[in-house]
Amino acid sequence: MLDRELLDILVCPVSKTPLIWVESATELQCKASGLAYPVRDGIPVLLEEEARPLSDDELRRL
Repeated sequence: MLDRELLDILVCPVSKTPLIWVESATELQCKASGLAYPVRDGIPVLLEEEARPLSDDELRRL
C-alpha cells in the first residue's frame, strides 16, 4: 500500500494529471495518458519508458 499523502501529490509525468492506485496490479494508472506505472518495493517508478500502455478494457474501468 502506498501512503495516502504520497498518492495525493503524485501526477503522471506525461499528462500531469493525478494517478490512480490499483493495488491488485501494484501500479499507478493514468486515464489521461493511458499508461500504468509500476510500483516496486513500495516505490513508484514514474518513468515513461517503464510504463506500460493500458488496454481499452482497463481504461474503461478507470
